[in-house]
Amino acid sequence: MTQQEFMAKLAEVKVCPVVVLDDAEDAVPLAKALAAGKLPVAEVTFRTAAAAESIRRISEEVPEVLVGAGTVLDREQCIRAINAGAQFIVAPSFNDEVAQCALGHGIPYCPGTMTPTDINQALKYDLPMVKFFPAEAAGGLKMIKNLSPVFPQLKFMPTGGVNPGNVLDYLAFDKIVCVGGTWVCKKDKVAAKDWDGIAALCREAYDLTHAE
Repeated sequence: MTQQEFMAKLAEVKVCPVVVLDDAEDAVPLAKALAAGKLPVAEVTFRTAAAAESIRRISEEVPEVLVGAGTVLDREQCIRAINAGAQFIVAPSFNDEVAQCALGHGIPYCPGTMTPTDINQALKYDLPMVKFFPAEAAGGLKMIKNLSPVFPQLKFMPTGGVNPGNVLDYLAFDKIVCVGGTWVCKKDKVAAKDWDGIAALCREAYDLTHAE
């Protein structure tokens, strides 16, 4: 999958679910809940020991869900994620080794940026899109609108503090491809194995962001 194909998929869903899994047994039912909720994308954060196995299971058992790894901080994590079946790599920061690893394997990479310096580093790799993180804490939509004229070729995926109350404001700006959504996959619902509840949150997010 190319960077452009990745962006096109994100543009379709508009909200990319950010997933934290402590138990790989939850990976498949969670992925099915995302698909049922019309958000068939999972950014599985690499903050837990279950991340790689969760990605592997989703990749093999729920192929209709585009699964990638989030919070990838170094080359070792990137290799593990790709070997597990990750179809894209997302990070809270920019890292040369991760960029080289992901792009060298033909895997889309969306690094976290917050400043013009961060963005300039990402542009050395001709990346068409970056994550803006932590979005609300770093100035939110106002900050993105101030950065965009300086980097006119770039698109953004704001993550962090985006919620149903402000998501439409973000998506109304044409430089934003999609947002990262933690609210559609709440940790308490995962812990309770409330897959129907997660599917409902996803459907609500989809309906909200796709209303005519």
